[in-house]
Amino acid sequence: MANEGLEQMVEKNEYIEKYGFYQDVKYDEFPKGLSEDVIRKISKLKNEPEWMLQKRLTALKIFESKPMPMWGADLSKIKFEDYYYYRTPNAGEANKWENVPDDIKQTFDKLGVPEAERKFFAGAEAQFDSSVVYSHINEELEKLGIVFTDTDTAVRKYPELMKKYWGTIIPPTDNKFAALNTATWSGGSFIYVPKGVKVPMPLNAYFRINAKNSGQFERTLIIADEGADVTYIEGCTSPVYTSNALHSAVVELVALEGAHIRYVTIQNWSKNVYNLVTQRAHVAKNGKVEWIDANIGSMINMKYPSIFLQGEGAQGEVLSVALAGEGQTQDSGGKIYHLASNTRSKIISKSVSKGSGVTTFRGLLHVAKNAENVKSHVSCDALLLDEDAKTNTFPYNQINRNDAVISHEAKVGKISDDEIFYLMSRGISEDDATAMIVLGFIDDLTKVLPVEYSLELKRLIKLDTSKGVG
Repeated sequence: MANEGLEQMVEKNEYIEKYGFYQDVKYDEFPKGLSEDVIRKISKLKNEPEWMLQKRLTALKIFESKPMPMWGADLSKIKFEDYYYYRTPNAGEANKWENVPDDIKQTFDKLGVPEAERKFFAGAEAQFDSSVVYSHINEELEKLGIVFTDTDTAVRKYPELMKKYWGTIIPPTDNKFAALNTATWSGGSFIYVPKGVKVPMPLNAYFRINAKNSGQFERTLIIADEGADVTYIEGCTSPVYTSNALHSAVVELVALEGAHIRYVTIQNWSKNVYNLVTQRAHVAKNGKVEWIDANIGSMINMKYPSIFLQGEGAQGEVLSVALAGEGQTQDSGGKIYHLASNTRSKIISKSVSKGSGVTTFRGLLHVAKNAENVKSHVSCDALLLDEDAKTNTFPYNQINRNDAVISHEAKVGKISDDEIFYLMSRGISEDDATAMIVLGFIDDLTKVLPVEYSLELKRLIKLDTSKGVG
């Protein structure tokens, strides 16, 4: 009866209509649970080289030896034996939209993926559970030497680049879920931008969990060579089930001398997903990396994009926005390590809590002893929409030099009845008034997103702050 009540409740949610639907597709048979046999089977099905299989098996042992994190959100209910670690539909990868199987194409058509690619992106990729089913890049950009493909293909076609960088930014020893991803990874994006090449439009990937009791473990690696420039935008959604799904991705960014990478995530998983992601960037001399991280969905979200400023003059920025509605835990923030002189950074966090939702900011700023003339600014602001909402802030600064210029500010506020009354007296509904205040609060994010994504994010926030939606 409890499950029936939940299903009746979520059927009224607009998320179901646009994102939370389930597509009935045929999957290849695969055993549930995690074991060495499962890992070997994944590698064999992918026809991987021996070196990748060995990395997987080593990572599995590391995963088994590491305890669950005892800090942050409560992950004790995760039962790793209950998930499918590889669910692939009976479909190959297509580079033309019309060649994608109809049942899968219907999912992405409904989500607007092909239309978005035609209008806004230089290339797009669509992953359905464990498999990338569509990958395409503009032919003119391909002629410039830009590589945009799925990571499985990159293992076979670009082994030297993969061996040089894959798993060096985030090794499997980093944490339990990085080890899990290294053992079970499937799909994800591989991007290489040659020296001096600037990608004129964003590259886009869309990740979709469709099957019940499934995990998705994509692995993304982006390499911007000297003087290159690229923007990458990813979106993620899933159906709503009464059982939970697990998403544990790893993202590695490499910005070589003078290069610029902007990585944008619009995380809108359904509220039955554990979203446990490790993201890290290495930045060389005069390079720059920006993480723009919007977290709206998932039941529990733990994600802290980090940047290692390794070369003189390198820059890093993390802009994190989280919205926790009823029953959600958004545990997010950012980390920046100043390892060279004349480096600059910003960490800006905006969080919004509603009902029983809990937001937590975790920030780490490190300045090494040899890093002269460092400047950094950290700002974490929280907005509470009602009396039961909660927010936490855990900033941590490791400053090993006296000449570093570091500023930090934190603010917590509530929407006052006077603000709502003022807007309602102008003919604005209570829901719209709340959404207007929230959107003004996160204006830093909406300003830097492409217009189309900014409009979609505003629509999602209006939906999530409505009193009619939990």
